[in-house]
Amino acid sequence: MDVFYAITELLTGLGSFLLGFKLLSDGMSKLANRGLKRLFAKTTDKPLVGVGVGTLSTAILQASGIVTVMVVGFVNANIMNLTQAAAVIMGSNIGTTITAQIAALQSIDIMKPLMLLTFVGAAMALFGKKDKIKTLGIALGGLGLVFIGMQFMKASMDIFKESGVVTATLQSVNNPFLLLIIGIIATAIVQSSSAITSIVISMAAAGLVIGNGGNSVLYVILGTNIGTCVTALISGIGASANAKRASLIHLMFNVFGAALFMIVLLCWKDFYNVTFVRWFAGLPATQIAMFHTFFNVVCTLLFVPLINVFVKFTTLLIREKDTVKQTGFLDERLLKTPSIALAQMDKQAKVMADHAFANLSLAFDGFIKLDSDHFEEITKNTDNVEKLGNKMVDYLVKISANNISLAEEEIVNHMHHNINDILRINSFADNIVKYTEKSIRDNLVFSDDVKKQLLEMFSNIKELYTFSINALFKPDKKTIQKVDEIEDKIDLNKKQLIDGHICRLNQGVCQPDSSGVFINLVSNLERAADHLTFNAHSTQKQSQNV
Repeated sequence: MDVFYAITELLTGLGSFLLGFKLLSDGMSKLANRGLKRLFAKTTDKPLVGVGVGTLSTAILQASGIVTVMVVGFVNANIMNLTQAAAVIMGSNIGTTITAQIAALQSIDIMKPLMLLTFVGAAMALFGKKDKIKTLGIALGGLGLVFIGMQFMKASMDIFKESGVVTATLQSVNNPFLLLIIGIIATAIVQSSSAITSIVISMAAAGLVIGNGGNSVLYVILGTNIGTCVTALISGIGASANAKRASLIHLMFNVFGAALFMIVLLCWKDFYNVTFVRWFAGLPATQIAMFHTFFNVVCTLLFVPLINVFVKFTTLLIREKDTVKQTGFLDERLLKTPSIALAQMDKQAKVMADHAFANLSLAFDGFIKLDSDHFEEITKNTDNVEKLGNKMVDYLVKISANNISLAEEEIVNHMHHNINDILRINSFADNIVKYTEKSIRDNLVFSDDVKKQLLEMFSNIKELYTFSINALFKPDKKTIQKVDEIEDKIDLNKKQLIDGHICRLNQGVCQPDSSGVFINLVSNLERAADHLTFNAHSTQKQSQNV
């Protein structure tokens, strides 16, 4: 019965631990969202900078799995190249060792005071008035739950220690390779090396011995480092070739590092006792945590100079033709960092706007030439832009569901308007096709002078489009001023064209049947300009929220 109670306590502790780290990770991600965006932007082709970024980002998020999945997403979306990704992945392995250091605090009698963070965090989350205070409260509450979870796990280990069956079973498993496999499988199932490492640390703190002592416990730790690669490997499924290569580099780094240390531990039987047990006498939890840090730091120092070798090997192993090439920017792996996901939305919005405006240009050119050859192509393009718009709306909904800040929610709202503006521009292409069809069917004729004025108006719309797109990435006052100036010129173009048409009708020069087509065409072009202007101003409002 005691063993059953201990198992219940262990699972309760593990649940609290995992939930606590989830809340801590989500809270820190939200607080450091923009900082993470700037941090990842600093990744260069200098490997040590990438290692630093990976270490710091993982220390902030408290989850190497999240960081490696994000890196796969960055590579998939062409934000980061493979060399940069490899360095960040290696750094994330160092950053994740902080979790083990936190778990090792149970060796020191400060667990109960630290558990009070749950109450402090809950109070801040419930009664805080500012969004940041509430978010910080959730993060602190999560950290408190981590310590509560560790306390439960430690208590369960004390019961296990009193069970002769449990201690005998643990001591009977002394094959190094079996211990390595146990670490791999357990981590792959839980998908958290931190959780398994913390359980092992709790066992050590309670005095439970794995295998025949000595290096035995270290083989399990090596296994957890390999098992943690499962998350990134799953993330690489269906991604671009480079994203798959990034997942493979993560696996190679951990497997090669574990293999190297396996050889050292097998040859040096007393390694653990001579080093960490001696250096941190009387602190078994700290001993394991320090080995975990030592292992990852040494492996990173050894393999950073070989990053280009890793990249070349994975490039040879995974060919570009073996997978579908990524063509869009909306990667769901990036949703963990909304600021970066929103930046990707800007890029995708430009792609959508380019397609919509190219479609409008094609339709307008068909009207000027009274050419029906591209009708089918325009219809197909219109459908494709609408599908892309729907996909972008779905992505924005997923960003909103990710517990984002009020400022980011404002940006999401503006982006919804931007997408609608682009879709309206796209729909005008379909309208112009109908005007062209009617002109061809009814033999409507427009003079060369009228066509010249229409071309001048559309030339202004093209210029407006260029500045509107520039505003998407650099919404400064000068750009917005230029947008407004060009929009005024287009309004004047519309007035001159329609006034001229009415004058010609009164003189009997124009066909009355052409009025509906001509006035609707000019109005559609002017409305397209309006939506481009709305887009630019909406982008300026977004930048004010950043």
